[in-house]
Amino acid sequence: MKRAIVICLGLLALASPAAADSPVAVVEDIKGKVTGAEFMDYVTQKSVIKIADGGSIVLSYLKSCRRESISGAGTVVVGADASIVDQAVLKAEKTDCDPNQANATTRDTSGVAATLLRSAGQAKSALPQPQLTLYGASPLVEAKGRGTLTVRRLDLVGERHQIALGGTQLKGRFVDFAGEDVALVPGGLYAATFKSSEIVFRVDAQAKPGATPIVGRLLRLE
Repeated sequence: MKRAIVICLGLLALASPAAADSPVAVVEDIKGKVTGAEFMDYVTQKSVIKIADGGSIVLSYLKSCRRESISGAGTVVVGADASIVDQAVLKAEKTDCDPNQANATTRDTSGVAATLLRSAGQAKSALPQPQLTLYGASPLVEAKGRGTLTVRRLDLVGERHQIALGGTQLKGRFVDFAGEDVALVPGGLYAATFKSSEIVFRVDAQAKPGATPIVGRLLRLE
């Protein structure tokens, strides 16, 4: 297995610098002693994570929607869509997520102000297309620093959520609607706005409220 790890590391070294620097997975949970990653870190391709005896980590890949639970003493090398594990025990499952999550980018609100002011009386065809779909009804929003986070429904008038952030959110950037006991409406079209960033998204019709797998409900406002 060590030989396989060395070979795979060699192959990963051939990846382009841009690909290596882009986040490929999020650390959803950590228990015990783990080095090379922390809870709610983004990890990049070729990152090396070491787990001590009795430790464990849960990695959720943004593009492949693969959720890995890795436990026991061993080494983890982060790949593009899956991990390479030496000695530790890996259990993987497919979760519902939007592969566009890995590449979704926010837009400057000054350029889409008119979009956000559309009235409920306009034709649905006039509404913006979602940039991604969330498969959990309680978003985990990445909004760094201070400001007002607004989540507003676009296809029906009336629903609006605002949270004043003082920079004390988890790791200074994560707001969990599940922790606030807030759920959006399955099937709804929404826009999330923070500072000068905005992203339009749809909540899947089968989305469940609460702390569902993070990769399926993550919104990144950069």
